[in-house]
Amino acid sequence: MYKVSWLIRSLAVSLILMTSAQVANAEECTATSNEYPTPVIADYVLGCMAANGNSFESLHQCSCSIDFIRERLSFADYEKISTVMQVQQDRGQRGVFYRDSTWAKERVDALLEIQSESTLRCF
Repeated sequence: MYKVSWLIRSLAVSLILMTSAQVANAEECTATSNEYPTPVIADYVLGCMAANGNSFESLHQCSCSIDFIRERLSFADYEKISTVMQVQQDRGQRGVFYRDSTWAKERVDALLEIQSESTLRCF
């Protein structure tokens, strides 16, 4: 019993340390510059490639697209808009609030406009 509880505690401490290190790295990356964290870039490119065909050509097009977005939108704004877009998909009052609010629509429309421009330039 003692060994199991010790193991659980050590795993919990390890998880907390790993999580805090990842948060610190992400904050350091965004605090010192307007760089998007690598996982965010990779997630965008992989999602874009899934939608446009998993080819070498789409890799370059999708990389161009996120680079275009990065030039026009700070990471903080991109993160806020992405969060709003995800919450808009929720059912119930929470989703309705974000779907019907003017400020949320304006922010999402701004990102969609930038994405449309990137499509014209990169694809």
